Amino acid sequence: MAIDLSKITLRPFNLRDVDDVMLFAGDDQVTRYLRRRTLTSKDEALTFLKDVCNPDHHHWHRSICIDDRSIGFISVFPVGSGDESFFRAEMSAGLAAKYWEQGVATQAMTIAVAQVFKDLPHLVRLEGFVYVENKASQRVVEKVGFQKEGYLRKYRLKRGRFRDGFIYSFLSTDFLHSKL
Repeated sequence: MAIDLSKITLRPFNLRDVDDVMLFAGDDQVTRYLRRRTLTSKDEALTFLKDVCNPDHHHWHRSICIDDRSIGFISVFPVGSGDESFFRAEMSAGLAAKYWEQGVATQAMTIAVAQVFKDLPHLVRLEGFVYVENKASQRVVEKVGFQKEGYLRKYRLKRGRFRDGFIYSFLSTDFLHSKL
């Protein structure tokens, strides 16, 4: 059954999302490309919601929802130090496996990019890191309008192994000229 992409919304997380969060953040298939480790209990999911997704936290976190049920996340967090962290941020996303390859991630990221540049008007550069083997995420960020800038060798340590990836960017000037 096809998903009605117009029903996809982004909203702040709340503690009632804990069971839904376990469906994606507790799935090794989903977290294999994420910086965070797989959550293994409801208590870990509650801690994640309280400590990481807290609206008072300095990062931008949103729940990807269909009919107000959380099916994934999009996060934006500062990169660098000092003045650099003020204008540059990295975007990451995760989506429950049952929603893969249906346009959900592309729609959610499109909504998120527009919202991030409105919510964070000081932001000049939004970055995305995608592991080389994660072809699906490469397609998503390219469809959204991120530009591939380079290949980073042994850039991230994930599950005890150094991994290569691509760096993408979406600039505030790209947003001004996009159709988002």
